[in-house]
Amino acid sequence: MTSFWFGEGVGFARQVVLDHLDYFLQLLLETRYHLVVLQLDGVLQVASFHPQYQFAGSEREDLSNATNRSPYPTLHLIREESIDRAVEAFAQAERIFENNIATLEQLGAAGWEALLQKCRADAARDAPG
Repeated sequence: MTSFWFGEGVGFARQVVLDHLDYFLQLLLETRYHLVVLQLDGVLQVASFHPQYQFAGSEREDLSNATNRSPYPTLHLIREESIDRAVEAFAQAERIFENNIATLEQLGAAGWEALLQKCRADAARDAPG
């Protein structure tokens, strides 16, 4: 498996690679592979978010894709124990995904774009340096 380890001083290269969805998905696969190798499969789960995320069978502009989109490529490690607690706390946890899509559809494309721009502006304002 090709490794995506980046040493010091290659921030630009790292950003170019992560911005390209295919490379990001390869990094996601590698991350999941390493969870298995480290015997952390079942302990940790990886949630992925990317500005270009697109569900199989959906159109690029389909708002449902926004449930897995983020302003920046992101791999989120989650303890499965935390997921179990969250599922217990919500009576219909399996509906969260459907509710997120319904919320996006209510916002519409213009509302989603406005929210995304606000997130980017907040991130730029709060960025260190």
